[in-house]
Amino acid sequence: MRGSSGGSERGQPRLRRELGVLDAVVVGLGAMLGAGIFAVLSPASAAAGSGLLWGLAAAALVAYCNATSSARLAARYPAAGGTYVYGRERLGEFCGYLAGCAFVVGKSASCAAMALTAGYYAWPGQAPAVACGVVVAVTAVNYAGVQKSAWFIRAVVAVVLAVLAAVVAASLASGRADAARLGGGADGGPAGVLQAAGLLFFAFAGYARITTLGEEVRDPAHTIPRAVPLALGIALGVYAAVALTVLAVLGPAEAARTAAPLGEAAVASGVPGLPQAVRAGAVVAALGALLALVLGVSRTVMAMARDGHLPRPLAAVHPRFRVPHRADLLVGAVVAVLAATVDVRGAIALSSFGVLVYYAVANASAWTLASAEGRHRRAAPAVGLAGCLVLAFSLPLPAVLAGSAVLAVLGAVHGARRALANRG
Repeated sequence: MRGSSGGSERGQPRLRRELGVLDAVVVGLGAMLGAGIFAVLSPASAAAGSGLLWGLAAAALVAYCNATSSARLAARYPAAGGTYVYGRERLGEFCGYLAGCAFVVGKSASCAAMALTAGYYAWPGQAPAVACGVVVAVTAVNYAGVQKSAWFIRAVVAVVLAVLAAVVAASLASGRADAARLGGGADGGPAGVLQAAGLLFFAFAGYARITTLGEEVRDPAHTIPRAVPLALGIALGVYAAVALTVLAVLGPAEAARTAAPLGEAAVASGVPGLPQAVRAGAVVAALGALLALVLGVSRTVMAMARDGHLPRPLAAVHPRFRVPHRADLLVGAVVAVLAATVDVRGAIALSSFGVLVYYAVANASAWTLASAEGRHRRAAPAVGLAGCLVLAFSLPLPAVLAGSAVLAVLGAVHGARRALANRG
């Protein structure tokens, strides 16, 4: 097998290793504690009804298995690119290519969704224009260097956690919370629970940002295995507290009806100014998630360019800022175009499918690890692989068909390129 360098060429400037455990955890939280928590409870409640908490538990289980697999692989292959690198090294070039395509397509769509979310909260009448401006600003921050990005994400996480804590505390103190509402509402059945889990998993997926920063963390064999489960555990605790609060205040039926369940819970609390704070928090959360997402996508583009699956100039690293500046600019341009043209619901659905395919490849790669390479038990990758496939195909049919079609076309392009290369 190849080495763990991620395909970088001799003499090429390398990314700067300057992120510690806390920085890596914050990068993951910045992606997970994003706009998803402000919006995902509504469609998840509509799908699962009183089974929402079971959906949250299922999403957390799959996310934990994925986190375990990703952390072991990242320690073994501390290179930028995440599952693109793991799939290539463990399963072959095509599987790595498939994972990279799924990540870039899915997360580019997710970036557009986050930008549009910020636009709709900040200025609903001009959401696409605001979204494009946000993408330009985030691209500039990433271009200036990953450490500046990490400090910005740390501030975003602090703001979001403060807003969520205020909503939980005010709602519980208002006397509107009633534990009896936790069992009320229509039950969506097993299919509804699985669909809710797929939607809720979208909000958990941010820990992949940690593993795609393999070349920018100090001592990756130590840092990444600690940062991934820690970030996931913090996010799970926050989501559980927020979900229980919203259900106790609104009930499953009301949470499904409103497009902004956290805002409704803030209004119900009766605390002056809290609804406005939730609106501002949603904008800040979307910005933080967008920053972390663009950062991770650009690193995967760089890794694929190093291996010739994308134009090699995209692998260039800026000699001063030590970031993949051309990949940053390309990703920013693509996301800006998407934000100006696509529907936010369609972008989220496509993103969910791509993310689950990406993690399915990660779990399949982790299954091949030997004990000497950091594997403990094969239960985690087995459960993670099965869970990803089940949740992916529990999503709405249009998203499944569109995502499958895009990956099939990209796979055919890869096959054609290989055939031409072999003839040559």
